Amino acid sequence: MAYLLLFAVSLWAGVQNALAGGGSFLTLPTLMFTGMDALAANVTSCVALFPAQIATGWTGRRHAAGVGSVGLRTLFAISVVGGAIGAVILLATPRGLFAQLVPWLVLFATGLFAWGSFFRKSGAAQGHLSPSGVGAIQFFIATYGGYFGGGAGFLMVAALTMAGQAVRTASNTKNLLAGVMNASAVAIFLFSPDLHWPQALVSAAGATLGGVIGARLIHIIDEKLLRIFIIVVGAALTVGLFMKEG
Repeated sequence: MAYLLLFAVSLWAGVQNALAGGGSFLTLPTLMFTGMDALAANVTSCVALFPAQIATGWTGRRHAAGVGSVGLRTLFAISVVGGAIGAVILLATPRGLFAQLVPWLVLFATGLFAWGSFFRKSGAAQGHLSPSGVGAIQFFIATYGGYFGGGAGFLMVAALTMAGQAVRTASNTKNLLAGVMNASAVAIFLFSPDLHWPQALVSAAGATLGGVIGARLIHIIDEKLLRIFIIVVGAALTVGLFMKEG
């Protein structure tokens, strides 16, 4: 029964990751429900969601784009380096400290996306961030993503939209960068004793199917509804995590 629940939650997480990000907010507590601590669940979730991120990014690759002088290849390179650094930091973090940080990390991710959504005028030709600023921020997002994962999609969409990309373009670009960013982290986590393979494989199957479905839904769902969906999910997960810590 636990594995059926994990598959179903991962399916929805794959759809959510493709549309907005934050799918690991769903897989993380579900994996903890199977008996893992927060750090092991985060490592397993990162590896499990990786195939879905690759499938989702590939499905929407034609709609992804760089920002001005900072092309996709540059963003790819930045994401690989940052993701590897974040993964190394995670494995060196004490388990108790990481568990206490999780609610704050989710709150930070949700708050930044909400700020970017409400302060950038819809359809504006110029955003608040320059291309070089996006490149710098992407490095920190990739490092954060390799460390935690949850909310990294929110952060990338926020940065890209603040630089002038439409939400749909930013969502497709985010999906590509998420896969690249996590590739280096996954390469490190594969050798970690905290990786639980049975749960990872079940989650990967559900999330990959959901990711392909979600990537196709990006071009159907209204942009304003997509923004609201992202913020509501992030806020609900933030409240739930703080209540659990309390």
